[in-house]
Amino acid sequence: MYPMKTMGFIEALESVVVKNYANFSGRARRSEYWYFALANMIFGAVTGLMSVEIPEVMYLVWIAGVALLIPSLAVCVRRLHDIGKSGWWYLLVLIPLVNLVLIYFFILDSQPGVNQYGPNPKGIGNQEMIER
Repeated sequence: MYPMKTMGFIEALESVVVKNYANFSGRARRSEYWYFALANMIFGAVTGLMSVEIPEVMYLVWIAGVALLIPSLAVCVRRLHDIGKSGWWYLLVLIPLVNLVLIYFFILDSQPGVNQYGPNPKGIGNQEMIER
């Protein structure tokens, strides 16, 4: 059904960290965002457990946190673009409880076809919108 194959875990991490490190334009698929979030959670859990025995591991956590700040923001903005929202909606993260709306936005499926932020990364509806 989909013109493009689904994005896997490694492919998603490569897309966020290597190909689109500081790219705030365009669109990001759900799988790209959620696999990156999963990788961050796994890294946090592993380093958290390791830091109990080896406190110096926390330096690694700080370095990784600084290094991944920009791609984390970029993938969130691109994910919002994918559903047709401005990246400025990410500022909801600053408002307690209201920021739960972002989780809802990140769960939504891609807006079909081309929107103001670019073509659908899944390829769904792009051809019909271009032919119009």
